[in-house]
Amino acid sequence: MLKQENGLESSQGRVTQNELLTRIRRFVARSGGLRETAAPIGAVQVRQVLDGKCLRVAAVDLEDVLDRTDADGQDFIQVNYRTGLKILMTDSLIGFKPTQLVGLDMTKMPKVVTTPDIVSVFEAIQEALHGCDACDDEVVMLRKVFDAIVTGGEAAGFDLARERSWLGRIPSLLTKATA
Repeated sequence: MLKQENGLESSQGRVTQNELLTRIRRFVARSGGLRETAAPIGAVQVRQVLDGKCLRVAAVDLEDVLDRTDADGQDFIQVNYRTGLKILMTDSLIGFKPTQLVGLDMTKMPKVVTTPDIVSVFEAIQEALHGCDACDDEVVMLRKVFDAIVTGGEAAGFDLARERSWLGRIPSLLTKATA
């Protein structure tokens, strides 16, 4: 006989959503760069030490938590949400999928990005703007990459309002000085 608990059946082959949340807590506790911070009952909030960005995971949203190992032998977990969203928690960062945008060739984008990538792309935009041969096409493409990462991070649950505001400081098109 199966017992219903938090939307998942509890039996020998299935785990409850609270058990999935506990697996996330255990992974975070042994990680070098992730910390658990205060969260409401039935949720865990994870802070990345590198940039201070936080992500809250609620037990009711969880579908599964899978143990994984990357090509370098490093352990990480894949967190699957009931909505189909997936995130990866590594020893120091939380990875997520960038959002697909019109005009952005996703085959040239990494499949998984992190919040520090936002800063890297913003710096690339600044370099492109201040370079001697600043190119409208390059800036436009980098803006799309920036937006794809920010939107993907927001979909994963990060508060990226500050980073999104940076996009307003980037000119849409360059104006070239004429002689």
